[in-house]
Amino acid sequence: MNFRYIYPVLLLMLFAFFVAGGNNIFGYRPVETVEEQVPEPEYEYISPHVWISHYDDHFRQAADSLELDWMLIAAIAYTESRFDSAAVSSVGAKGVMQMMPNTLNGLDVPDSLHADNSANIHASARYLRSLYKMFRGVKHSDERINFVLASYNAGYGHIRDAMRLAEKHGYNRNIWTGNVDTFLMKKSIPEFYNDSVCRNGEFKDWKQTISFVNKVQRSWKRFARMQQEYADSVHQVIAADTLKKIGTK
Repeated sequence: MNFRYIYPVLLLMLFAFFVAGGNNIFGYRPVETVEEQVPEPEYEYISPHVWISHYDDHFRQAADSLELDWMLIAAIAYTESRFDSAAVSSVGAKGVMQMMPNTLNGLDVPDSLHADNSANIHASARYLRSLYKMFRGVKHSDERINFVLASYNAGYGHIRDAMRLAEKHGYNRNIWTGNVDTFLMKKSIPEFYNDSVCRNGEFKDWKQTISFVNKVQRSWKRFARMQQEYADSVHQVIAADTLKKIGTK
């Protein structure tokens, strides 16, 4: 059992137990005047976020600086490496975000920092942001993320080829599922990757890319649900304590 996922819940249960018993062991500020009807305790020991991994602070810092959702970055890391900073793929991708050396070099990350957690995560966030800008023509935000994820895994050029093929054959170039993903698959067939609209040749790893997009999206939704459930639990505990204090006056 991985206790980092259930630790926040256990913490809240422990807190609820002491609140019910009237104990004040966590140091929140007591009500100072009888006239004050709604106390405002300081729950400094309760994190405002659910903890997904040891790298959450890096994910948040990188996301905040670029206006990204930190849980999307976390979902990519989970899918790519299961949060293993020592992971190295068969093609040389490194670190928790599994960034390729040439991509890291292009983002001005020196070789000595390719496997550094902070550098790897911040570089990945910058790369995601640049890909997001490249797909500004995809207006639907959810679809745009699909194209960003596909490009992160397969490379921007192959996804653009698939978009051009989709448009040429009467499909929607701005929708991933059932449209562009179909033609990414067809880029493994000579008839398609030799088409004049294709500029990046054959692509054999289409199964991996389609699976990657789906897995990241599922993990992203799961992490967001965990965050919401955790926030709801925190609010319930604080509300219960507030009502208890009001009721004792």
